Amino acid sequence: MMALESVRRMFEPVAISFDEALWVAVLGLAVNLICAAMLLRHSHHGHTHDSEPKNAHGHTHGHHHQHDFNLRGALLHVLADAATSVLAIAALIAGKYWGWLWMDPAMGIVGSMLIASWSIGLIRSTSRLLLDRDSDPQLSERVRGAIERGSDDKVVDLHIWRIGSRYLAGIVSIVTHHPRPPEHYKALVARHADIQHLTVEVNTCS
Repeated sequence: MMALESVRRMFEPVAISFDEALWVAVLGLAVNLICAAMLLRHSHHGHTHDSEPKNAHGHTHGHHHQHDFNLRGALLHVLADAATSVLAIAALIAGKYWGWLWMDPAMGIVGSMLIASWSIGLIRSTSRLLLDRDSDPQLSERVRGAIERGSDDKVVDLHIWRIGSRYLAGIVSIVTHHPRPPEHYKALVARHADIQHLTVEVNTCS
């Protein structure tokens, strides 16, 4: 919408109250910089004071690091607003003192591209977590090999996904003639992969 409005203003210029617009842009920039500083301080505080709950095995649940994506999204939002405020200030100064009215819509187009770029980057970084996609094919192969190596155990279903920016969960289904307790297979996997929450299903082959 920002880009479309900017393109329209290229062909249909509108009157601009430069003084009022400059004050609004400067005020907006100040507010966004304050918000960004608060978010950065909160993010730093969260990383330096690890208060994540732990389960009986001493593993954290990853809730704090899922929250990091919310912080990152909020931070990108205020930084994008701050950047567009800077572009608006530059365009307004150019228009007021040099008569470059085209700078206002031009900076609007640049700002919309900047926002789109940051938004796409955020979507890419969070999509694996939000969609429970497989974390890493090579990791899955290591887990499969750890279980099947040197035995008749066969992995018939395996899914590993992220539950936070650094934490993994997994489900593995095994068919075997000589079933062992789930803890045995969890110990095998732990030697090759750091999966905080692993569910193991063992089926006896008839």
